[in-house]
Amino acid sequence: MRTTITLNDKLYKTLKVQAAASGESLSTLIEEAIKHQLLEDIEDLQDIKDRENDPTFLFDDLVKEFKKEGLL
Repeated sequence: MRTTITLNDKLYKTLKVQAAASGESLSTLIEEAIKHQLLEDIEDLQDIKDRENDPTFLFDDLVKEFKKEGLL
């Protein structure tokens, strides 16, 4: 599928240099970057789901505990 995107000039120039150096097309580099980001997001969502039953702590309580243990 074809689409049009707008890129910052510096980003575009950097991508062109990287594409030339790697022998890949701009489209391939952009597609791989998007896939990588989507996979990372999926992993993050899975981590959140896996930890939904973990105990929670108030920040102030953690600070007090860390100070008590000499960590802060």
